[in-house]
Amino acid sequence: MDPASELRPMPTERLINELQSYGVRLVDPRAGADSRRGGAGPSDHKAITIDGMTVMVPVHTAPAFESPYLVEKPDAYGRSRISRDGLVLGEVSFPLQPKFYGLSTAEGVPYSKIAVLHGRDVLATTVLQTCIRYQSRTKTCQFCAIGQSLAAGRTIAHKTPAQLAEVAKAAVELDGVRHMVMTTGTPPGKDRGAKILAESAAAVKAAVDLPIQVQCEPPDDDAWFARMAEAGADALGMHLEAVTEPVRARIMPGKAQVSVARYFEAFEAAVPVFGRGQVSTYILAGLGDTREEILDVCDRLTRIGVYPFVVPFVPISGTPLESHPTPSPAFMNAILGPLSGMMIARGLKAIDVKAGCAKCGACSALSTYERQALGQGGCS
Repeated sequence: MDPASELRPMPTERLINELQSYGVRLVDPRAGADSRRGGAGPSDHKAITIDGMTVMVPVHTAPAFESPYLVEKPDAYGRSRISRDGLVLGEVSFPLQPKFYGLSTAEGVPYSKIAVLHGRDVLATTVLQTCIRYQSRTKTCQFCAIGQSLAAGRTIAHKTPAQLAEVAKAAVELDGVRHMVMTTGTPPGKDRGAKILAESAAAVKAAVDLPIQVQCEPPDDDAWFARMAEAGADALGMHLEAVTEPVRARIMPGKAQVSVARYFEAFEAAVPVFGRGQVSTYILAGLGDTREEILDVCDRLTRIGVYPFVVPFVPISGTPLESHPTPSPAFMNAILGPLSGMMIARGLKAIDVKAGCAKCGACSALSTYERQALGQGGCS
């Protein structure tokens, strides 16, 4: 594959769509920063930089093991080539292992068990690695692996505000981290995690000037939105995952008890607090919602000022949905193309988000579609 004439460029948004649907095979699995298995957030993935954009690509899933895409072993400069069926598509690289991973707290807890690097410059943590829904087969989200990394000893159950502040400060100083995501398993209580997120955000902001997104289910009392903002949260994520009640009841029976109608009430209350575009929701395409259903809900969300971060569903090993198929690149293209235009028309752009998943953009090709829609072009 050495002749330059074999290079077959592919538009960036198309390539990212295909990689996130099919995954990749790595000649050198050790390349770049460590990948994650299990846990909350993007898991069984590895961060790969393509055309200046760092994306999370499945590497430990069943589809990835049979992927037509192959990434070569990096050279001395950390550069690799990506190919499909023997044709070289372009060059990729890997974010390096962050320096803060080598540190531990005074109690001996490795920093990497408190927070991890997502994408290229995002610090992410699950404040509570337990959830009231996870232990019940009748309540658990079928795609969730929040307990796997805890059971394997790769994280700790409760990250204290002081621990989070210590790690965040180190990540900024040593690795240039630019924003932070704090999610949490849902604890008992009507605040649904808002209280512990407010306490954690306040501690981090007291230690380092770092934009923070907090993520939780809608609390029963809308006053928590102002409390989290006053504590230092710059952005908020409340994640629908699926957009129709039948799919939600089947895929996440416990979380579906908080209705879509309640989510929209919470969105309406939260946007005036955090601002347009600073409230987002994560939508997993491929769980059963149709293209039209997803776009209809996104239309409602963007009118309110909520950023709908639509990502392809990726099955995680060891979960009830580990054999569920990923959505096709064509399905994602049919959603992300119209969605990017819809959002830009309403003044919602990833580049304007202060912190969180939408700003990072690594789990979806959506921000690349935004670049196309804005006329900035994508790279081939």
